[in-house]
Amino acid sequence: MGRQMKPFDPALMRRYPVSTRVNQVHNHDGLRKVAGTRSGSNSETIVVIPNNDKATRKRVKIGFSLLGALLIDVTALFVFGWLAEEVLEGDTQKFDAFVRNTVHQVATPRLTHLMQAFSVLGSVAVVTTLSLLVICAFVYFHHARTAALLAITMLGAGGLDIGLKHAFHRARPVGFFGLSPSSYSFPSGHALGALCFYAALAAILSARARGRAAQFCIWIAATLLIAMIGFSRIYLGVHYPSDVIAGYCAAAVWIGMVFFLDRTLGKERRRRRMATS
Repeated sequence: MGRQMKPFDPALMRRYPVSTRVNQVHNHDGLRKVAGTRSGSNSETIVVIPNNDKATRKRVKIGFSLLGALLIDVTALFVFGWLAEEVLEGDTQKFDAFVRNTVHQVATPRLTHLMQAFSVLGSVAVVTTLSLLVICAFVYFHHARTAALLAITMLGAGGLDIGLKHAFHRARPVGFFGLSPSSYSFPSGHALGALCFYAALAAILSARARGRAAQFCIWIAATLLIAMIGFSRIYLGVHYPSDVIAGYCAAAVWIGMVFFLDRTLGKERRRRRMATS
Protein backbone atom coordinates (compact mmCIF):
# COMPACT_ATOMS: atom_id res chain seq x y z
CA MET A 1 0.00 0.00 0.00
CA GLY A 2 1.46 3.38 -0.99
CA ARG A 3 2.08 6.08 1.65
CA GLN A 4 1.89 9.81 0.90
CA MET A 5 2.85 12.72 3.17
CA LYS A 6 0.83 15.89 2.73
CA PRO A 7 0.94 19.18 4.66
CA PHE A 8 -2.17 20.39 6.39
CA ASP A 9 -4.79 21.60 3.96
CA PRO A 10 -8.19 22.59 5.44
CA ALA A 11 -9.78 22.08 2.04
CA LEU A 12 -8.66 18.45 2.11
CA MET A 13 -10.45 17.87 5.40
CA ARG A 14 -13.61 19.46 4.02
CA ARG A 15 -13.39 17.46 0.81
CA TYR A 16 -13.48 14.09 2.52
CA PRO A 17 -15.41 14.62 5.75
CA VAL A 18 -17.24 11.26 5.70
CA SER A 19 -15.57 8.95 3.20
CA THR A 20 -12.13 9.21 4.81
CA ARG A 21 -11.60 6.59 7.50
CA VAL A 22 -9.12 7.75 10.16
CA ASN A 23 -6.85 4.91 11.24
CA GLN A 24 -4.60 6.58 13.79
CA VAL A 25 -3.51 9.92 15.21
CA HIS A 26 0.04 10.67 16.36
CA ASN A 27 1.07 13.68 18.47
CA HIS A 28 4.67 14.79 18.02
CA ASP A 29 6.55 18.10 18.36
CA GLY A 30 3.42 20.25 18.35
CA LEU A 31 1.95 18.51 15.27
CA ARG A 32 -0.78 15.95 14.85
CA LYS A 33 -0.36 13.38 12.08
CA VAL A 34 -3.73 12.00 10.99
CA ALA A 35 -3.45 8.83 8.88
CA GLY A 36 -6.48 7.53 7.00
CA THR A 37 -7.65 5.82 3.84
CA ARG A 38 -10.20 7.19 1.40
CA SER A 39 -13.04 5.05 0.17
CA GLY A 40 -12.20 3.33 -3.10
CA SER A 41 -8.48 4.10 -2.79
CA ASN A 42 -5.58 1.83 -1.85
CA SER A 43 -3.27 4.66 -0.83
CA GLU A 44 -2.96 6.00 2.69
CA THR A 45 -2.95 9.74 3.19
CA ILE A 46 -1.24 11.41 6.15
CA VAL A 47 -2.39 14.93 6.94
CA VAL A 48 -0.25 16.98 9.32
CA ILE A 49 -2.12 19.59 11.35
CA PRO A 50 -0.92 21.79 14.22
CA ASN A 51 -1.28 20.52 17.77
CA ASN A 52 -3.04 23.50 19.32
CA ASP A 53 -2.86 22.08 22.85
CA LYS A 54 0.93 22.17 22.94
CA ALA A 55 1.05 25.61 21.33
CA THR A 56 -1.39 26.93 23.92
CA ARG A 57 0.67 25.53 26.80
CA LYS A 58 3.78 27.16 25.36
CA ARG A 59 2.05 30.54 25.08
CA VAL A 60 0.82 30.29 28.67
CA LYS A 61 4.32 29.42 29.87
CA ILE A 62 5.82 32.40 28.04
CA GLY A 63 3.09 34.64 29.45
CA PHE A 64 3.82 33.60 33.03
CA SER A 65 7.56 34.07 32.42
CA LEU A 66 6.99 37.61 31.20
CA LEU A 67 4.72 38.36 34.16
CA GLY A 68 7.34 37.01 36.57
CA ALA A 69 10.08 39.11 34.97
CA LEU A 70 7.88 42.21 35.21
CA LEU A 71 7.11 41.59 38.90
CA ILE A 72 10.80 41.06 39.71
CA ASP A 73 11.69 44.25 37.84
CA VAL A 74 9.10 46.33 39.66
CA THR A 75 10.06 44.95 43.09
CA ALA A 76 13.80 45.37 42.55
CA LEU A 77 13.32 48.88 41.21
CA PHE A 78 11.21 49.83 44.23
CA VAL A 79 13.80 48.48 46.69
CA PHE A 80 16.65 50.19 44.84
CA GLY A 81 14.81 53.51 44.80
CA TRP A 82 14.06 53.25 48.52
CA LEU A 83 17.68 52.36 49.32
CA ALA A 84 19.01 55.19 47.18
CA GLU A 85 16.83 57.70 49.02
CA GLU A 86 17.91 56.32 52.40
CA VAL A 87 21.58 56.48 51.40
CA LEU A 88 21.31 60.08 50.21
CA GLU A 89 19.64 61.04 53.51
CA GLY A 90 22.17 59.11 55.59
CA ASP A 91 19.53 56.85 57.15
CA THR A 92 21.38 53.60 56.41
CA GLN A 93 24.37 54.41 58.63
CA LYS A 94 23.13 52.53 61.69
CA PHE A 95 22.16 49.47 59.67
CA ASP A 96 25.44 49.46 57.75
CA ALA A 97 27.54 49.91 60.89
CA PHE A 98 25.69 47.15 62.77
CA VAL A 99 26.07 44.61 59.97
CA ARG A 100 29.73 45.50 59.33
CA ASN A 101 30.67 45.16 63.00
CA THR A 102 28.72 41.90 63.39
CA VAL A 103 30.38 40.33 60.36
CA HIS A 104 33.84 41.56 61.39
CA GLN A 105 33.53 39.83 64.77
CA VAL A 106 33.58 36.38 63.13
CA ALA A 107 36.71 37.12 61.07
CA THR A 108 39.52 34.54 61.08
CA PRO A 109 42.66 34.30 58.91
CA ARG A 110 41.36 31.20 57.11
CA LEU A 111 37.94 32.77 56.48
CA THR A 112 39.62 35.95 55.23
CA HIS A 113 41.54 34.00 52.56
CA LEU A 114 38.29 32.31 51.50
CA MET A 115 36.45 35.61 51.25
CA GLN A 116 39.29 37.13 49.23
CA ALA A 117 38.98 34.22 46.77
CA PHE A 118 35.23 34.77 46.39
CA SER A 119 35.82 38.48 45.91
CA VAL A 120 38.24 37.78 43.07
CA LEU A 121 35.55 35.69 41.31
CA GLY A 122 33.37 38.79 41.21
CA SER A 123 36.08 41.21 40.14
CA VAL A 124 35.89 43.13 36.87
CA ALA A 125 38.92 41.30 35.46
CA VAL A 126 37.59 37.80 36.13
CA VAL A 127 33.96 38.48 35.15
CA THR A 128 35.04 40.25 31.95
CA THR A 129 37.45 37.45 31.02
CA LEU A 130 34.87 34.73 31.67
CA SER A 131 32.23 36.67 29.75
CA LEU A 132 34.47 36.97 26.69
CA LEU A 133 35.39 33.27 26.84
CA VAL A 134 31.74 32.18 27.09
CA ILE A 135 30.65 34.56 24.31
CA CYS A 136 33.43 33.30 22.02
CA ALA A 137 32.46 29.70 22.80
CA PHE A 138 28.82 30.33 21.84
CA VAL A 139 29.85 32.08 18.63
CA TYR A 140 32.17 29.15 17.78
CA PHE A 141 29.33 26.66 18.28
CA HIS A 142 26.95 28.80 16.18
CA HIS A 143 24.78 30.06 19.05
CA ALA A 144 24.92 33.68 17.91
CA ARG A 145 21.67 34.70 19.60
CA THR A 146 22.81 33.42 23.01
CA ALA A 147 26.20 35.10 22.59
CA ALA A 148 24.51 38.40 21.70
CA LEU A 149 22.20 38.21 24.72
CA LEU A 150 25.11 37.61 27.09
CA ALA A 151 27.13 40.40 25.49
CA ILE A 152 24.22 42.86 25.82
CA THR A 153 23.67 41.80 29.42
CA MET A 154 27.29 42.32 30.46
CA LEU A 155 27.81 45.55 28.51
CA GLY A 156 24.68 46.95 30.10
CA ALA A 157 25.81 45.83 33.54
CA GLY A 158 29.15 47.60 33.12
CA GLY A 159 27.52 50.81 31.95
CA LEU A 160 24.94 50.67 34.74
CA ASP A 161 27.63 50.20 37.39
CA ILE A 162 29.72 53.13 36.19
CA GLY A 163 26.71 55.41 35.73
CA LEU A 164 25.20 54.72 39.15
CA LYS A 165 28.51 55.07 41.00
CA HIS A 166 29.11 58.50 39.49
CA ALA A 167 25.50 59.50 40.07
CA PHE A 168 25.61 58.87 43.84
CA HIS A 169 29.30 59.64 44.62
CA ARG A 170 29.22 57.61 47.82
CA ALA A 171 32.63 57.31 49.47
CA ARG A 172 34.02 53.89 50.31
CA PRO A 173 34.14 52.64 53.91
CA VAL A 174 37.49 51.93 55.52
CA GLY A 175 38.46 48.37 54.60
CA PHE A 176 39.14 45.81 57.32
CA PHE A 177 41.94 44.07 55.41
CA GLY A 178 44.11 46.41 53.37
CA LEU A 179 43.21 49.47 51.35
CA SER A 180 39.78 50.07 49.86
CA PRO A 181 39.41 50.57 46.10
CA SER A 182 39.50 54.13 44.83
CA SER A 183 36.13 53.95 43.02
CA TYR A 184 32.81 54.98 44.52
CA SER A 185 30.88 52.62 46.76
CA PHE A 186 27.18 52.70 45.74
CA PRO A 187 26.15 50.29 44.33
CA SER A 188 28.52 47.33 44.62
CA GLY A 189 29.96 46.53 41.21
CA HIS A 190 30.90 43.03 42.38
CA ALA A 191 27.30 42.28 43.38
CA LEU A 192 25.88 43.79 40.19
CA GLY A 193 28.33 42.09 37.83
CA ALA A 194 28.23 38.73 39.61
CA LEU A 195 24.44 38.52 39.52
CA CYS A 196 24.29 39.53 35.85
CA PHE A 197 26.98 37.11 34.67
CA TYR A 198 26.51 34.04 36.87
CA ALA A 199 22.69 34.20 36.76
CA ALA A 200 22.74 34.58 32.96
CA LEU A 201 25.19 31.69 32.68
CA ALA A 202 23.02 29.55 34.96
CA ALA A 203 19.94 30.32 32.84
CA ILE A 204 21.81 29.33 29.66
CA LEU A 205 23.22 26.11 31.13
CA SER A 206 19.99 25.04 32.84
CA ALA A 207 18.07 25.49 29.59
CA ARG A 208 20.42 22.93 28.02
CA ALA A 209 20.61 20.59 31.01
CA ARG A 210 18.78 17.28 31.03
CA GLY A 211 16.51 16.68 33.99
CA ARG A 212 15.24 18.86 36.80
CA ALA A 213 17.95 17.65 39.18
CA ALA A 214 20.71 19.06 36.97
CA GLN A 215 18.85 22.34 36.56
CA PHE A 216 18.33 22.58 40.33
CA CYS A 217 22.05 21.99 41.01
CA ILE A 218 23.08 24.64 38.48
CA TRP A 219 20.83 27.27 40.06
CA ILE A 220 21.85 26.37 43.62
CA ALA A 221 25.55 26.66 42.72
CA ALA A 222 25.00 30.00 40.97
CA THR A 223 22.92 31.39 43.85
CA LEU A 224 25.50 30.40 46.47
CA LEU A 225 28.35 31.86 44.42
CA ILE A 226 26.52 35.16 43.89
CA ALA A 227 25.62 35.38 47.59
CA MET A 228 29.17 34.63 48.72
CA ILE A 229 30.64 37.25 46.38
CA GLY A 230 28.33 39.89 47.87
CA PHE A 231 29.04 38.73 51.43
CA SER A 232 32.80 38.81 50.79
CA ARG A 233 32.62 42.54 50.00
CA ILE A 234 30.95 43.19 53.36
CA TYR A 235 33.37 40.87 55.18
CA LEU A 236 36.42 42.58 53.69
CA GLY A 237 34.93 45.95 54.63
CA VAL A 238 35.20 47.47 51.13
CA HIS A 239 31.44 47.94 50.76
CA TYR A 240 28.53 48.86 52.98
CA PRO A 241 25.76 46.24 53.19
CA SER A 242 23.37 48.69 51.52
CA ASP A 243 25.80 48.89 48.57
CA VAL A 244 25.61 45.13 48.05
CA ILE A 245 21.82 45.02 48.29
CA ALA A 246 21.54 47.91 45.83
CA GLY A 247 23.91 46.11 43.44
CA TYR A 248 21.71 43.03 43.47
CA CYS A 249 18.59 45.14 42.88
CA ALA A 250 20.14 47.03 39.96
CA ALA A 251 21.26 43.74 38.40
CA ALA A 252 17.79 42.22 38.83
CA VAL A 253 16.20 45.19 37.09
CA TRP A 254 18.61 44.98 34.15
CA ILE A 255 18.34 41.19 33.76
CA GLY A 256 14.56 41.40 33.92
CA MET A 257 14.54 44.04 31.19
CA VAL A 258 16.79 41.97 28.91
CA PHE A 259 14.68 38.85 29.49
CA PHE A 260 11.42 40.73 28.89
CA LEU A 261 12.67 42.29 25.64
CA ASP A 262 14.11 38.99 24.41
CA ARG A 263 10.85 37.11 24.98
CA THR A 264 8.76 39.92 23.47
CA LEU A 265 10.93 40.16 20.35
CA GLY A 266 10.98 36.36 20.14
CA LYS A 267 7.19 36.25 20.05
CA GLU A 268 7.18 38.90 17.32
CA ARG A 269 9.73 36.95 15.25
CA ARG A 270 7.67 33.76 15.53
CA ARG A 271 4.50 35.63 14.55
CA ARG A 272 6.16 37.06 11.44
CA ARG A 273 7.62 33.66 10.53
CA MET A 274 4.18 32.04 10.76
CA ALA A 275 2.62 34.85 8.71
CA THR A 276 5.14 34.46 5.88
CA SER A 277 5.15 30.65 5.85
